[in-house]
Amino acid sequence: MRFLFVGDSMTIGRAGDFTWRYRMWQHLVTSYGGPFQIVGPRTELYDTFANAPLSYEYADPAFPAHARRHLSGWGEGWLHMAPLIGETVASTKADVLLVSLGLIDLGFYTDAAQTADNAERFIAEARAANPGVWMVIHPVIPNVRAESDAPFAAECDRFNELLAKAVANLDAPGTSPLLLAAPHATYDIHQDTYDGTHPGPTGEHKLAAAFAEAMYEGWGVGGRYACASPAVLFSGA
Repeated sequence: MRFLFVGDSMTIGRAGDFTWRYRMWQHLVTSYGGPFQIVGPRTELYDTFANAPLSYEYADPAFPAHARRHLSGWGEGWLHMAPLIGETVASTKADVLLVSLGLIDLGFYTDAAQTADNAERFIAEARAANPGVWMVIHPVIPNVRAESDAPFAAECDRFNELLAKAVANLDAPGTSPLLLAAPHATYDIHQDTYDGTHPGPTGEHKLAAAFAEAMYEGWGVGGRYACASPAVLFSGA
């Protein structure tokens, strides 16, 4: 099975991060129980000094190059990924998309309805490239801006409502199933991020856990996330 990570700055990560992609790769290694690949056209982290995705300085240098692949970008959202996903799915032969997008769209580019339209376009383009593709989609986690910007917070909530409806309406069990991941119950932007938006080590674990639990509960893929206990999640490793 070929897994493709699709996301924004929370998914690409910055130089020095482990990334939740790394946490998910570790989970799949120990729980999937069969051959799998991580696929995608990119492998870089974002370099904040160069203001570009030029870094390969992962926190764990033993993270294999073949497992670093992804389709994610700092400042990229549904708006940017919808035109790319068809070509990417076709070229990588991705079977499962793990998608975390939307916050950057709502923050800078599109309102909730427009963002939902782009999400539906993304789903259609992915299916055009592979009619049997599976997708797990994570809702938007409102960041620190939502605490002081009520209209932005409302747009995040509205988008998540529209996203849930789109996933339910477009789900095609048996051919191209869709799952809506549930954000980890204890995810806290003040504890699990380093700036109110981007995940630190505990946030990375919790994002990975959300996807892992969705796949396990919805499809029986993999197992329970092994690092879901507080002792591990809050170890900082």
